[in-house]
Amino acid sequence: MVLIVGAALAVSLVLLGATLAGAPAPTPGPTGQPGTDGAPRDVNVIMRDYHFDPTPLYLYPGETIRLNVFNGGMVEHELVLGDATVQTAWDAADAAATPPAPFATAPAASVNPAVAGLRVVLASGGTASLIYHVPASGGLQMLCHLPGHLERGMAADVIFIPR
Repeated sequence: MVLIVGAALAVSLVLLGATLAGAPAPTPGPTGQPGTDGAPRDVNVIMRDYHFDPTPLYLYPGETIRLNVFNGGMVEHELVLGDATVQTAWDAADAAATPPAPFATAPAASVNPAVAGLRVVLASGGTASLIYHVPASGGLQMLCHLPGHLERGMAADVIFIPR
């Protein structure tokens, strides 16, 4: 009898897990009010090997945020936040800065300040906190353009939440 009850409980837990796995996840949006210049909203991003948390990133258009970034991965990672023009510029800059041979020193990656967007590069365990003014419109993405990282899936969409 105990064996039958145990088996029934195990089957029930498996079915419950399968049901929950197939259910859509709740939509986590920003909490509180949009950030302002005088009171930026804290937004935390963890860079991992090879993805960002949270994914997607929810922002209010036109708000000011304090972006707190932590590299929880084992290798150096980059966070580039910007539109397609920004992403293309940093992709080209990182490709040009790739060392030509193993153990060679890479040149510094840089782009024209007019299209720079936001870029943070952190070694494993590194942290950074900076102020960012979210554009009022347009599409944003959060990508890592270091060689091989984007190909491994290190990308996140940015979703604007209406005020």
